[in-house]
Amino acid sequence: MSKTTLLQNAKIVCLGQADHIIDCGYVLLEGGLIVAVGAMTAAPSDRTFDEVVDCFGKLIMPGLVNAHTHTPMTLFRGLAEGVSLFTLDGWYNTIRTVELVMTPDMVTAAVQVACAEMIRTGTTTYGDQYFFMDEIIPVARHSGLRAALAYGVVELGDPVARERELVKLDAFLEEMGNDPTGRLQGWIGPHAFFVDNSLELMQVERDLAEKYQIGLHIHLSTNQEEDDYCQQHFAMTAVTKMDVMGMLNRPIIAAHSITIPESDWPLLAARSFTAVVCPSACMRAGADAAPVVGMRAAGINVALGTDNVCNNNDYDLFQEMRTLARLASFREKRPGALTAREALDIATAGGARALGLDDKIGDLTPGKQADLIILDQSGIGWTPGVSNDPFTALVYSVSGLQVHDVMVAGSWLLRERQWTTIDYASAAHELNQHAQRLQELRARDQQQAQA
Repeated sequence: MSKTTLLQNAKIVCLGQADHIIDCGYVLLEGGLIVAVGAMTAAPSDRTFDEVVDCFGKLIMPGLVNAHTHTPMTLFRGLAEGVSLFTLDGWYNTIRTVELVMTPDMVTAAVQVACAEMIRTGTTTYGDQYFFMDEIIPVARHSGLRAALAYGVVELGDPVARERELVKLDAFLEEMGNDPTGRLQGWIGPHAFFVDNSLELMQVERDLAEKYQIGLHIHLSTNQEEDDYCQQHFAMTAVTKMDVMGMLNRPIIAAHSITIPESDWPLLAARSFTAVVCPSACMRAGADAAPVVGMRAAGINVALGTDNVCNNNDYDLFQEMRTLARLASFREKRPGALTAREALDIATAGGARALGLDDKIGDLTPGKQADLIILDQSGIGWTPGVSNDPFTALVYSVSGLQVHDVMVAGSWLLRERQWTTIDYASAAHELNQHAQRLQELRARDQQQAQA
């Protein structure tokens, strides 16, 4: 028999097409799925349940989707202050030099801390892009989170690196095709087309995406680098060149998407393309704001990400929604340019669509996976409830620290603000030790280079 759970006496924000807000309702779960959602007056009373949770004073909503991050880079938090990682020069001379001295044993604790922070602040699904997948995969599985893991490919014109990475990429995709949890999927993660992936590598990545029927998770248009290169060499925009090469035939997650020419928007709207905006990272890098309102109006799917925590520096998607909505109004020079409800859609359904999971997650619809979060409404920011409607409160008034419980596929990952799958204290202690050793290795290499 499948486990049954009844969550009762909660305010429920369903989102999705029905978009109901139920002031006092229940959610019935069975076998990791949502079976029913409704008012308490219609709650089932003729059966028993394996678990009954009284959610009085709490709000239930779909889990958030962090569509772009690099979890091992938690190890580097604080190392890129005052530097823009949105340029090749800034990224290479700040982060790439550290990546070249880090060791695989440093990765596990960094990913554990990243997953713990996402769980604690209400993220239930994330899109990761990095290398060291042998270390990332076990942590992602154990965390209980749902994830699209993209093997990060950085070539920088080196044919030896290209062949080495392609062998690792193919092995990774074979493994991910047989994930025993059913929560993880493998993607291809070219760091950035045209900037550090050659045309030859792009073509192989496209063919692998076709072979495994998966998507590509990239960085695109943080500035004019790709378009300048493509205009100079091919007399066309980067998006047009990608289309000519067949890269847009597979789903694409494009982190940042700040400077895509408006003339390319109709083409992207017609494809399985998602612009993943990372507003905090954008602002800290001194970059322009992504044209979220315009891209959505053009029909492009938009999702939300934190990027790495050197750029951000945290995983709280509630804070990220607030920054997203405010930055949209600032860019468009009008209040409410992006409504609170639209910001919530971007952080839930938008991310679900980006990862090809919109039939499974993104709203509280019967038949979908039981990926949900419960927030405590006894904290600050919620009142007065008469005027501070739930959408406005969730985006503008509260933070992820008011998340009380987190569930993925019917299993608790956070229960009464306590992690159930990750020993955060132990992981944080280990991460601090690795960060100290990383600093020592970095200093040693700098001394050797100067000698």
